[in-house]
Amino acid sequence: MIALFTDFTLNGPYVGQLHAVLAQLAPRVRVLDLMHDAPRCDPRAASCLLPRILDALPETALVVAVVDPGVGDPARQPVILEADGRCLVGPDNGLLSRVAQAARETRWWHITWRPPRLSDSFHGRDLFAPVAAHLANGTPPAELAEPLEAPLHAQVPVDLYEVVYVDAFGNLVTGITAGALSDAARLAIGNRAIGHARTFSDVAEGALMWYRNSMGLVEIAQNRASAAATLDCAIGTPLRVLDD
Repeated sequence: MIALFTDFTLNGPYVGQLHAVLAQLAPRVRVLDLMHDAPRCDPRAASCLLPRILDALPETALVVAVVDPGVGDPARQPVILEADGRCLVGPDNGLLSRVAQAARETRWWHITWRPPRLSDSFHGRDLFAPVAAHLANGTPPAELAEPLEAPLHAQVPVDLYEVVYVDAFGNLVTGITAGALSDAARLAIGNRAIGHARTFSDVAEGALMWYRNSMGLVEIAQNRASAAATLDCAIGTPLRVLDD
């Protein structure tokens, strides 16, 4: 299986072109759309989500991860990350860093293979998807890349005290890991202080709360309403933790 994680959205031709390349080069491999509305042009925020949604994948599944605002910049390297036996293909811009930090064993590779056609602006289609297809077909990383000792963004903070995703309900997913806060902690956004609840049914309709979501991250929600609209929040909105 090859799982796709991008900020492309399902609008336009981009996701379809990834599928087309993979269907051509690895026709027997199943392709899964894992997420296509990752934080747009924000690999730092997207890196908080990526490791949290990989658990449901088979251990042998490869991942093509593309949130790549620096595409075409020669300083931004294309890489393969082997993390506890799983291969991820994408840019070395911090997107894969939290996956690496959570893994017991890692190995990085700098992709040196190049296709006959490589556009300056769509490495997802022209480079990352083909490399994933070759890996899925059994080509070892050493035939596509060279060992990389020092990725550009190897170390990142475990917790990011910001909103990293706003879902269709207006819930605010943060970059804070679930175990980082006690139940007594309050989260502040602007001049609003928000307390903890276990789940939606524990608070009144319209009440704000923070809870530990199914991905293992702290999330702010408003029961049967949009916390994003009520709090006027978006990706990147900073959070503060008030004293317990």
